[in-house]
Amino acid sequence: MIARAAYPSSSLSRRAALTGLAAGAGALAVGAGTARAAAAAPDPTPGVMRLFDDPGFNFAGLLALGAAGMRASEVGEVLTAVNTINAAGLSEQTFSDTFRAWGDRLAAGRGGGHEETRRFRSLRAAQYYAQSLFYVLGTDHPEDEEAVYLAGRKAWDTFTRLCTPAAVTARVPYGRTRLPVWFFRPDGPVEPRPTVILTNGSDGQNLDMWTYGVAAALDRGWNAVVYDGPGQGQLLFVEEIPFTTRWETVVRPVIDWLERRKDVDRSRIAITGLSMGGNLVARAAAFERRLAAVACLPGCVSPWLGFDAELRAIITPDKEETNRVWNEDVVPELTPQLAFTVKKRFEIFSAQALRQARQGIVLTDIWTPAQVAMGLDITKVVPRIKAPTLVLDYDFEEFYPGQPRQMYDLLRTRREYVKLTTATGAQLHCSPMAPQQHCDVVFDWLASVLRR
Repeated sequence: MIARAAYPSSSLSRRAALTGLAAGAGALAVGAGTARAAAAAPDPTPGVMRLFDDPGFNFAGLLALGAAGMRASEVGEVLTAVNTINAAGLSEQTFSDTFRAWGDRLAAGRGGGHEETRRFRSLRAAQYYAQSLFYVLGTDHPEDEEAVYLAGRKAWDTFTRLCTPAAVTARVPYGRTRLPVWFFRPDGPVEPRPTVILTNGSDGQNLDMWTYGVAAALDRGWNAVVYDGPGQGQLLFVEEIPFTTRWETVVRPVIDWLERRKDVDRSRIAITGLSMGGNLVARAAAFERRLAAVACLPGCVSPWLGFDAELRAIITPDKEETNRVWNEDVVPELTPQLAFTVKKRFEIFSAQALRQARQGIVLTDIWTPAQVAMGLDITKVVPRIKAPTLVLDYDFEEFYPGQPRQMYDLLRTRREYVKLTTATGAQLHCSPMAPQQHCDVVFDWLASVLRR
């Protein structure tokens, strides 16, 4: 049963709602895959390199910069883009347009040069398109969202095709559609190997899975699987299929597909979940017993609690009244930045919200997608997990503070809690400046569990 805010809509004044929303503009953006907006506070991230004055944009820049260690960006390219954006005046428009131009520049050069050059130029292009994609709904061309996604997808597909060996691609049946799957395997004999299923969150793109797992798995001689589920990638931006609250139904057909492969050790299939993916994989592991290990990065028991408290208070059991207050008292007073944040955060939970966002419209029905977000609460199912589970936490975790420890305390299986810290530059949600450290911790733990 989902707890509802005890805040009757009739007492919700416009001033109260807007004051709270404005104060928590960053919090509205939580639930992100590799979340690209940070909590609005005077200094929410002490000791962090400052690329942009706005903490949300700064977090996005740090993600792009940190990926350079995995060849998924180039320091000079990212810093040049940062300088261009700051010189033009920081906004969703300048950020999205600048990184899209970098993606176009690298994608245009894919046809020439050595295959290795083309390969990693394509990966970097995918990175820059992903940066552009996150903010495109806040520009004067929100209808370009699908086109920007497809440009990044084309770059990603080029990269995977040029890997050695090339990634195996498949479309795994899921309900009335199929899940895109990319299966990476080390170069060598076909033999059963440990396999890690890498799960994104609510706004990460496939290239993030390279940074946060594929490369690390291959370095250890393991297989790695990247996939799009509902609310992600192909299924969201092209097929307009929002998130499901039953992620075990997504993971199950992926495991079915893996078990038919001769190069997969069926007894050593693990799963990781980045950002909100830490919620999704925990839910899956509670009902799917074939997983040998689970890593929640970070632990997240309720994405809905990451949203601003004033926004959560708007949602009542009465759909009609909730939407009336939303449309009459709140939406007319939203700033352009808050309007963008609301569009971005709710498009993943509702096809209607997605379509309206692409038309430049703030969603008119907030009640329906809010039910999906609330339905992701896994407090009651975490104790059902049987597989060994790693729960990561981070200094200055902006989006799910306290939830990693809460998940750890709920577990009734072999478990480990690890906090990545400011002392080594691994602070903030998903350690944007330290993906190599992040992977060291996660894959060393997986190795200890999957060892024969």
